[in-house]
Amino acid sequence: MSFFKKLFNTPKPEEPKASNLEFENLPIEQIFVKKFVENQGKFLYCTSLTEVTTNIASIIKENSWGEIICNDYDLQKLIKSVDVKTSEKINNKNPLFVSCEHLIAENGSILFSSNQLKEFKISELSENFIVYATTSQLVKSKGESLTGIKTRYQGNIPSNISAIKNFNPSSKNEDFMSYGNTNSKNLYLLLFEDL
Repeated sequence: MSFFKKLFNTPKPEEPKASNLEFENLPIEQIFVKKFVENQGKFLYCTSLTEVTTNIASIIKENSWGEIICNDYDLQKLIKSVDVKTSEKINNKNPLFVSCEHLIAENGSILFSSNQLKEFKISELSENFIVYATTSQLVKSKGESLTGIKTRYQGNIPSNISAIKNFNPSSKNEDFMSYGNTNSKNLYLLLFEDL
């Protein structure tokens, strides 16, 4: 029998990769955070809206930002008590305080649409982002996030759907498939526990 196996060079069944096994039994939140931090994102977990506001104030102070952009009415309520000038007009000079569509665990990326970015491409926006998201926005994969958008916005799917995966604008990506991708951002994620 082994003679035929050698003769026909039957490949051995592929062993599962250790890295996949490592993540297989982890909760989706831990998978996302691990991948997000590996991509050099800055992660702040918040259990109350007071914590969210305090963390925003600390981020602004740490970076000496005098003005931020926020065009979301609900998010403007969060930063009302923070000592910073806000503008609703999106530009590429001031940091952007924004929500997102989904947090994708499989690669630690953050998915946005025209609901957050309007008609702007990510590459046209500021290098600095503060993103507010909730734990209910976590999904396993890109496919699941796109299905979620399709379900949520039935018949009125937003345009300009794109993601940020690299959170260090000065890093050099040697991956040929990412050549020319300028979606790298200095990004702070405020993840609010809502489940």
